[in-house]
Amino acid sequence: MAKERTRNDTRSRIAHLAARLMAEDGIEDYALAKRKAARQAGVPDSRQLPGNEEIDAALRTYQQLYQENEHRSRLRELRREALHAMRELARFNPYLTGSVLSGNAGKYADIDLQLYTDNVKAVELYLIDRGIPYRAAQSRLYSGELLRIVPTFTVNIGGADIRLLVLASRDLRAPLRTSPEGKPLERAKLQAVAELLVRT
Repeated sequence: MAKERTRNDTRSRIAHLAARLMAEDGIEDYALAKRKAARQAGVPDSRQLPGNEEIDAALRTYQQLYQENEHRSRLRELRREALHAMRELARFNPYLTGSVLSGNAGKYADIDLQLYTDNVKAVELYLIDRGIPYRAAQSRLYSGELLRIVPTFTVNIGGADIRLLVLASRDLRAPLRTSPEGKPLERAKLQAVAELLVRT
């Protein structure tokens, strides 16, 4: 029993350290935040690392305690920018996902949009035609156990980086994850984001 309590205390401590790193240093990668937090806590055993949900809960607590006004203002601005970008990209069926949707966006958070289209080139041509500078890359997502490499364009509209993950229309029917064991990514359509902004 004492051993289990110690293990839970260690997980909680790492979760709170990781949350602080995400809130203060702008780390968005959960795995990186966990590794750094475990090193700070002097815990080499990776079996004691908390899950992403535990870090999300700790992050919400941290932001409420130490960054409430600043966080609310930043989140409102990011959601406003996300809504603007979604309206601009409406032809590609955009969905907001990530920390701006969940409300856990840190100081330096990016906006993550998923675009659903069967013509990846059309997204790139849209950006070129409007003179919007972009960086092209690839992102890894999982559909069930299947690894998917999807094209990603990063643009900067209004001060925040916006990552555009381009997916096929059929992907709307499948839950997507950032890791095989992770929970499905939440996503919200334009109207839902507009309603969320009113409540922020």
